Amino acid sequence: MSMFCFQCQEAAKGTGCTIKGVCGKSDDVANLQDLLVFVAKGVSTYAMIAGENNLSTKEADKFVMEALFTTITNANFDRDAVIAKIREGYAVRKITRNRLESNGVSIPADLHSCTTWESDSVEEMEQKAALIGILSIGNEDIRSLKELLTYGLKGMAAYGEHAMNLNYFNDSIYAFLHKGMVATTNNDITADELVGLVLECGKNGVDVMALLDKANTETYGNPEITEVNLGVRNNPAILISGHDLKDMEELLEQTDGTGVDVYTHSEMLPANYYPKFKKYEHFIGNYGNAWWKQKEEFESFNGPVLFTTNCIVPPKESYIDRIYTTGSSGFAGCTHIADRKEGGKKDFSAIIEHAKRCAPPTEIETGTLVGGFAHNQVMQLADKVVDAVKSGAIRKFFVMAGCDGRMKSRDYYTEFADNLPKDTVILTAGCAKYRYNKLPLGDIGGIPRVLDAGQCNDSYSLAVIALKLKEVFELNDINELPIAYNIAWYEQKAVIVLLALLSLGVKNIHLGPTLPAFLSPNVANVLVENFGIAGIGTVDEDMKIFLS
Repeated sequence: MSMFCFQCQEAAKGTGCTIKGVCGKSDDVANLQDLLVFVAKGVSTYAMIAGENNLSTKEADKFVMEALFTTITNANFDRDAVIAKIREGYAVRKITRNRLESNGVSIPADLHSCTTWESDSVEEMEQKAALIGILSIGNEDIRSLKELLTYGLKGMAAYGEHAMNLNYFNDSIYAFLHKGMVATTNNDITADELVGLVLECGKNGVDVMALLDKANTETYGNPEITEVNLGVRNNPAILISGHDLKDMEELLEQTDGTGVDVYTHSEMLPANYYPKFKKYEHFIGNYGNAWWKQKEEFESFNGPVLFTTNCIVPPKESYIDRIYTTGSSGFAGCTHIADRKEGGKKDFSAIIEHAKRCAPPTEIETGTLVGGFAHNQVMQLADKVVDAVKSGAIRKFFVMAGCDGRMKSRDYYTEFADNLPKDTVILTAGCAKYRYNKLPLGDIGGIPRVLDAGQCNDSYSLAVIALKLKEVFELNDINELPIAYNIAWYEQKAVIVLLALLSLGVKNIHLGPTLPAFLSPNVANVLVENFGIAGIGTVDEDMKIFLS
């Protein structure tokens, strides 16, 4: 066993990757990412003490979010970038500790070794990484709960970083981020204490998604019902993937008037719904499907591709020279665009000049997609929706949010959506929608049967909509609503969405296509018994359960 990772849905054999990640991550990068999380825990330890003493933790907040985001599935495959981040962690840890000492704060002598271990030798880093990985936690249930908490924190960090990029901050979120990280270093912590922290993580997940929703909508306007073009023009173009809307904004600004068009891919599709982006005539629409289709679609796109976050599939040699990364994403052999300096902007001139030398995209489909059903837009349709429910025109809503992935078993979601009765409506967010958003499912009295709220973080909109319907129908329990949850997951941003739903009291969520490998049997039983979490069966079996 040269590595161990079971944080994503495609963990090898349903238990964990031990030689190379199914995602394409090499064993050395996987192990160094474990060490990066270890060093980040040391930063969080000092940051937590600083917070308790009302001292600034700005550098620590930013670093821990970036470190966790770097280790999310499919985000960063670049060994040198991970090593550089570990070394940055040493410096931030020292800055935070020095701040404590200069302010006369007493530092406990028995802190965890993550607060002190340091080596500039890559060989020693790799030796240390082998000692502090996931399997170093002996008790299976404690390991499971610590990793569940860690993956929730990774999802929080991703959304928190996007908000921070737009200058929206929430100190209580960062405080919990550090608290959660420190808790995973406690060898005496109990399972009950960890369960409490996991639920607290869900509550903070709601808060961070609310913060990002506020950041996005106040900066770019509320998403609007939009027909998104799927065809192409005869101009050279850049394809932008990932989740970061600040990067989207700056790319559109810098390509304006250059003759270079911009298209979204996968999770960046919802950028088409924001009013501020619609003003750019060279913003053409969406190209392709979910992240895992990129090997074929990047080939035919012809122009350069910008990854703003995770969702990278190791690129083919035929187009690796056209791949650009930025932020927490990275892949060896690809050009990385440096972070913006405070108050400044990223420089996308290199990718723009590259695009000018490329052929226009090859058209792979035509037509449009309809989206933009975030909570503000749906609230404007509230009377229409309520009347449809009261009249029986809408029998039930199905929340089918989450992630897409490569497994053949995910065809289940296409079949499930296609077989839903015509008096049901799908509420979705995240790239899971690519399994059914191009099916001719029609509408109910003008209400589309697929209401796309946006990115995975926009699952917050689905929660807001559910809470509003609970209020309108004067119900005491959110679970009394005619809403069923059949959610697909892949990586850690989906984990925080799940924990957020649990913190809001949502029960009987079906999660697939498989339950997480990091859930031990006992931890899985806790979720089943207390929250009604279930896996998926066949479409026919599940349809009977949901519609009974």
